[in-house]
Amino acid sequence: MSVPRLVVAAPSSGSGKTTVATGLMAAFAARGLAVSPHKVGPDYIDPGYHALATGRPGRNLDAYLCGPELLAPLFLHGSRGCDLAVVEGVMGLYDGAAGEGELASTAQVAKVLRAPVVLVVDASSQSRSVAALVHGFASWDPEVRVGGVILNKVGSERHESLLREALDSAGVPVLGVLRRAPQVDTPSRHLGLVPVAERGTAAVEAVAAMGAQVAAGCDLEALEALARGAGALTDEPWEAPVASVAERPVVAVAGGPAFTFSYAEHPELLTAAGADVVTFDPLRDERLPDGTRGLVVGGGFPEVYAAELSGNEPLRKAIAELALSGAPVAAECAGLLYLCRELDGQPMCGVLDATARMTERLTLGYRDAVAVGDSVLAPAGTRMRGHEFHRTVVEPGAGAAPAWGVRTPVRRVEGFVQGGVHASYLHTHWASVPGVARRFVERCRTS
Repeated sequence: MSVPRLVVAAPSSGSGKTTVATGLMAAFAARGLAVSPHKVGPDYIDPGYHALATGRPGRNLDAYLCGPELLAPLFLHGSRGCDLAVVEGVMGLYDGAAGEGELASTAQVAKVLRAPVVLVVDASSQSRSVAALVHGFASWDPEVRVGGVILNKVGSERHESLLREALDSAGVPVLGVLRRAPQVDTPSRHLGLVPVAERGTAAVEAVAAMGAQVAAGCDLEALEALARGAGALTDEPWEAPVASVAERPVVAVAGGPAFTFSYAEHPELLTAAGADVVTFDPLRDERLPDGTRGLVVGGGFPEVYAAELSGNEPLRKAIAELALSGAPVAAECAGLLYLCRELDGQPMCGVLDATARMTERLTLGYRDAVAVGDSVLAPAGTRMRGHEFHRTVVEPGAGAAPAWGVRTPVRRVEGFVQGGVHASYLHTHWASVPGVARRFVERCRTS
């Protein structure tokens, strides 16, 4: 299967990958191309901007969570029927999971997908040195093909001329030059960019500005030709395992501005496993969707909306009653906080006898996990990989029946399993263990 494709990478974080990748997606889409958007790593926020730029779900490619063997199948699944795919990298091109070599790096994804790399370089504080930088990145790993450079934050025509002159000797073509442009900046806070769902019209305008800037400053014809030079992939597209069932239980999935962290494959897995997936907004909806038999509450920013979530008392009570009935409830990170007794002093659902609060400390990193006991998601002993990313603490950190044993590298237990509830800080990608969705839906059907 052949899908024209580009990987947008950079020497380091903060170079402008998101602006360039999102701008390329928007610019190609404006030309009438069906563009498939992808993001390397566990990031949930950038894919929201990608979806806005392309009109298609933003999808993640994470070799740590899913394994390298699933990268190409998941990519082909997401890009099915598209004219071109743009993959935004993570951190620096060769940065991956700590202590794991190239695992989960942008370079690994580019190699697995056999995709050319476009290197985005922040040129704001350099001139001739840019050639040494680009040469180093282009020659570090001969299996990574750096097909071009986009110079970002260029100050003037004279600055551009100096940069181009220096790069003539590096053997890597300049495919774009972008001036400093504050109008395309996106606001950030404690966990990164502010999600699209919170910004409304401002996000639409920002993505449009990114697309216009990239279209004006980049050689789109050359970039498209580079993408079309990527060869065919021999892998088969990933498919969610389909269950043949007579009864389709309703699984409610929390959405809206407070719960924006989700992998696109999760609702697809639930649907294929036999569920009717219905999204609801805990900030607005005062009751669960009609006929709800199971509940999934993923990640997001409940700490930003604690007062509003607390103020929706009818929904909090409905969720507590659903959990008390034994119905399956899967909660990750933000969902864990929402199920606690309180968050920063604000009453939450009270499903868990625990309290949550904001802290200054960032907890971040991949985790190897094993299910401590049986739950609605997995039998005891099931191994999964997860990602932790938060500035909150839950006390106690684990219930009488913990959800996971994790290595961080210190071994500890965390999370809660009680009745049909599975609540944890770990974000997991269910495509890596598709039995999770099947087990959850089956429990919805029988509980």
